[in-house]
Amino acid sequence: MKNWSSCSILLISILISLISCKYSNEAQMKNKTQDEILYRPNFHFSPRNNWMNDPNGMFFYKGNYHLYFQHNPYSNVWGPMHWGHAISKDLINWEEQPIAIFPDDLGTIFSGSSVVDLKNTSGFGSIENPPIVAIYTNHNTQKEKEGSKLFQSQSIAYSLDEGKTWTKYKGNPVIENPGIRDFRDPKVIWFEKGKKWILILAASQITKFYQSKDLKNWEYMSSFGEGIGNHDGVWECPDLFELYVEGTSKSKWVHIVSINPGGPNGGSATQYFVGDFDGERFIIDPDFELQMKKEHNFWTDFGKDNYAGVTYNNWRSKRLGVLYQGWMSNWQYANVVPTLKWRSAMTIPREISLYLSQDSIYRIRSKDITHYKESFIKKVEKENISLNKTKILLNKDELDLTKAKIELEINNMEEVKYTFVASNIKGESLTFGYDHKEKQFFIDRSNSGVVEFSENFALKPSIAPRFRKDDNLKINFILDKTSVELFYDEGETVMTEIFFPSEPFETLSLETLAKKSSLKNLKFQEIK
Repeated sequence: MKNWSSCSILLISILISLISCKYSNEAQMKNKTQDEILYRPNFHFSPRNNWMNDPNGMFFYKGNYHLYFQHNPYSNVWGPMHWGHAISKDLINWEEQPIAIFPDDLGTIFSGSSVVDLKNTSGFGSIENPPIVAIYTNHNTQKEKEGSKLFQSQSIAYSLDEGKTWTKYKGNPVIENPGIRDFRDPKVIWFEKGKKWILILAASQITKFYQSKDLKNWEYMSSFGEGIGNHDGVWECPDLFELYVEGTSKSKWVHIVSINPGGPNGGSATQYFVGDFDGERFIIDPDFELQMKKEHNFWTDFGKDNYAGVTYNNWRSKRLGVLYQGWMSNWQYANVVPTLKWRSAMTIPREISLYLSQDSIYRIRSKDITHYKESFIKKVEKENISLNKTKILLNKDELDLTKAKIELEINNMEEVKYTFVASNIKGESLTFGYDHKEKQFFIDRSNSGVVEFSENFALKPSIAPRFRKDDNLKINFILDKTSVELFYDEGETVMTEIFFPSEPFETLSLETLAKKSSLKNLKFQEIK
């Protein structure tokens, strides 16, 4: 009897386990379906499956934009890093490719960059078929576990078929670790004046500069960052580029450095420095440095969800701006956002330019330059809307707010708040806007849907300063299923944040106590 009871209990346990497993699988399938219907972006790049973080190795060549990215093909959380790959002709429609670069005996494949070696300085290709050369960090997990500081080094690979397949250099690593724990994320640029390659990498809380004639042999030159900028976290993903100051023939150099933690609204973010580069060292502009020490508000994006951004090689606009793209998440909660099949998306690519602000400080602006004109399927225009209390600006019958580009201007602002509200039938809402009295922008996602997965996700509204002194405000914002990208004052202040509503947002309203203000030049455009 005792044995029979034990067997019965065992059989019942097995049945319960099988039933639980069945319902667990059904729940997972339901969640994965929800991922696709509710959360999969309409026009921001996201991987078909599993984990993605930093953009890597981006370049433009023969009409194609190549985006590589940190990728764990085995799980939807961070893990053994590979380089994923996607290609686009218009920066909206992306075709994911097979994995580009796999781990090897030197370690997993961390962040880095790629260059189109047009002069074949590396000797890997020819002038007729220039090689694409990738330089990246190898991360040796075994050495890290053993307590060594030498677990990160820099290696290269080359492609002779426009970035589709890669051959690793037999002489890797090309830069050995000098004894620095965080020694990673190499960014390479061509320095025309010196006819040489410049490499910038992150080394704990500074950046280091190297030079090379052939992309294989590197010589250390200088470092930057001691005592300037934000040092609340580890420095990562540096970049360096020259820009002409808008409206002048003068150029300056911009040095970008991501940091985690230490962002203006918590978690990860990307700061920048403006100065000069003489081919060996970056020298910060003295007025810029003085202002940064007074108040550090030099960030590429003040929202919580634009990190590790870098620029595309072999791309320049007519204005000689650079093309920049970031990872649309934050390390405070990236591993636990409520998607299962895949995790993370990229921001839209943006053109960065340099201007002299009204307080005579060099600052960058970001402009949305994606080719939407060919992708609009509907447009709604409205003129001169007077404001009082709440105004419904747009509803689902007019335009789909899960794939929208919206431009407008608020005139004659009073010292009150101007709050935009994107809402759905469940009563969930995302609020964002501008407080003209406090001279600051804000985003509040505390009622935007699923927020409880992290205490840091909606702990408090994000805020950002306004740099322009004006009573008129131009706004351009991009809404996807689960993200908003806000460009204020023609990109002088930018904020990007993600959200997870249980139903799509269908209505856009504006709430304000203003009595004399008005909206003009409203353009609502729906993207394919």
